[in-house]
Amino acid sequence: MENQAPRIFNIGELAVYPGHGVGEIKAIEKREVCEETQNFYIMVILDSNITIMIPKNNTTNVGLRALVKDKQVDEVYTTLKKRRVKLSHQTWNKRYKQFHDKIKRGSLVEVAEVFRDLNLISINKELSFGERKMMETAKHLIVSELALARGLSEKEITQEIQEIFVVKDSE
Repeated sequence: MENQAPRIFNIGELAVYPGHGVGEIKAIEKREVCEETQNFYIMVILDSNITIMIPKNNTTNVGLRALVKDKQVDEVYTTLKKRRVKLSHQTWNKRYKQFHDKIKRGSLVEVAEVFRDLNLISINKELSFGERKMMETAKHLIVSELALARGLSEKEITQEIQEIFVVKDSE
């Protein structure tokens, strides 16, 4: 990650925790850790209701970020529509690790790359169970964040994404 000051989040604000999706900052609490007092964001992931404690001074390292803005939304759709991509011809487990790393970094554009690439690979060969699960995870992360960022329903975003792949894949 870049060397930058941690972003400050407020209680009630939505944020994205890599690999888990969108959550709401419910509280900011002081906790004693290793004989040192630290401030933590208490975040509840919207879809799973999982509570995560994130040190306020470590948000950059863990990849906690704000929802995507319009420019990044456009970049996600451009990424999904791109078809002239070099697909990895590695074994599925090496590919899986690369894709997993992209999802964990938290960039929605990289998550879109994973989803797109797995979709394109699935046209010519069957995906492993792990890859199919990862494709569903990537799709879910994209749909849930785009729905909130664009003020649309998840159903509408899902429909848009399905149309991108139906139209392009039938050419």
